Parts: sequence; C-alpha cells; structure tokens
Amino acid sequence: MTKKDIAIISQDAALSALLERILQDFFHLIPFSNIRPALDYIYNTMPGLLIVDMTGDDPFTTNTLNNLKGDPIFNQLPVLAIFGDAATVPSWDSLLVEDYMIKKEIEREGLARINLCILRSERVVEVNPLTKLPGNISINRQIQNRIDRGDIFALAYGDLDNFKPFNDYYGFTRGDELIKVAGRLILNIVKNRQPVGGFIGHIGGDDFIYIMDLNLVEDASAEIILAFDRIVPTFYDLEDRERGYIQTMDRQGNENQFSLVSLSIGIAHNSHRSFSHYGEFTEIASEMKKHAKCHKGSCYKIDKRQGLATREA
Repeated sequence: MTKKDIAIISQDAALSALLERILQDFFHLIPFSNIRPALDYIYNTMPGLLIVDMTGDDPFTTNTLNNLKGDPIFNQLPVLAIFGDAATVPSWDSLLVEDYMIKKEIEREGLARINLCILRSERVVEVNPLTKLPGNISINRQIQNRIDRGDIFALAYGDLDNFKPFNDYYGFTRGDELIKVAGRLILNIVKNRQPVGGFIGHIGGDDFIYIMDLNLVEDASAEIILAFDRIVPTFYDLEDRERGYIQTMDRQGNENQFSLVSLSIGIAHNSHRSFSHYGEFTEIASEMKKHAKCHKGSCYKIDKRQGLATREA
C-alpha cells in the first residue's frame, strides 16, 4: 500500500525528529524548516496532511496558512497545528486549521490523532484520489456560487485526445502519471496567472476544468497547451516518439495509428449571456471543447457568440 504524504513545517529539530520516529513507518514525510519552501511542494504535490509547528510567534506563517486555506483549490488540504501548550491556542476564526495538538500529547496520541485528521478530511472533502484536485461536487458548487453572486468569469473544460489508446498501449501506470502531470501543469499555470480567485478541478479520467477571470483565461490556456505539448513526448518510448504515433487497437477492435496525446480546451463565459444553473455553463464549455477537438493537435476554442449568433473562436 502506498504511503500517504505528510508535509511537516517546523524549525524545531527535536519536534521534527519525534514526528519522524512516530510516523515514518506509516507515512512518507517531507520536512520543511518554514512555510516558504513548502508552498512550492504543496502547489505541485498536494500532501495528504500538512503539520505546522505554531509554537513560535510567526504572523507570516499564520497569514500564509490562512491564505492557502482560503483558496478554493487548497481549502480541502487538511492542516494539523502544533502548539507548545493550551494557553497559546488561538481563537479558531483567526487560524484556519482542521485540528491541533499540544506538544506533550504527541508521544502518546500523535499517530492516532494524525490518522483521524486524515480520515476525517477524506470523508468530508471530495477530491480526486489521483490528482488531489477538487472533484465534481466542488466544481459544480464553485460554478453555481459564482453565478449566484453575479460574477463575470470564464470556465475552461479540457480533456486529453488519444488518451485511451495511449493508456491501453503503455498501461495504467504511465497513463495515471500523464494525468497527474496534466493536472499539475494546469494547476501551476492557473495559479501563476491568477494567484487569487482561480479554481482548478478534476472531473475524472482525463477531464479537467479551471475557472479564471475572463481577461486571463486565453493566455493561460495558450501557456497550458504549450507546456503540455512540450512534456507529452517524454511519456512515449523513443521509437514511438520519433515516429510521431503509436499503432494499437481502436474501440472497434481494428488496428490503427494514433498521434501523440494532445489537449483540447473549450472555454465558456458569461460576459455576453446570463446563466442561472451550472449545467448551462458547463454545456457551453463542452460544446466549445468539441469544436477544439475538430482541429488536429492541441488547441483551445472560446465562445464568442453574441446572443444567438454563432461564431467560432
């Protein structure tokens, strides 16, 4: 069974050593001396739990942690805070964590409390187990909440072309790794382009969505496609990569040639039309994705229709 990742943030060498002794047989531990270097890791590989040493008076760590938990992408990341004693535990409206422990309790209760924290988060929070990105319930809620608030925003719906033959040809392990890399690429680029207010979700399989401000979504989509097209050849064996295709069975059982996996993205927005339900929004994004799939290779298509007039991006 694969060990879950736990990121530990602490400058206390004795505390880190204690946590390692208690947890190393059950979890894969990633230690950090402060929260700054931990952020890159969290953005790229969402851990199963974040343990943060709060014994020192560090407003930067508190503010950074609250900003992270306030982000719709990362609010599902469970956080366990550690305090020196009960007197230093703050009011919970000032620190966004799921649970806390006092240092003297760790030896006796640490493993049980940490397991409970992870299990509780898995029951309550709906995430895709492969990419750790929010799943369908969270996606629909995000879209609907923005509609109800009257926000103007763009919804991008992407999936991988020729993924099934790639998965059949190379196996599930390589297929899963490609999906994880695609999720990380989308996550990092959206976060870099829009640090606040963006959202990335994993519908399932090879389908992803991301929500951004309308003025940012096209540049982000172009960057995502460029990054994806650069990295996807590395998932192919040299002979297949140089040839530019694989030869395997199609869905009808006939041998066929399939080009390298590409990424098609359809983008919908509500600057020219109003939506009352998330399903209406996703339907337009799906329609634009179908337009994108009509073109060879990776591309995106954005809805530019005014009213009932149809115009391709």
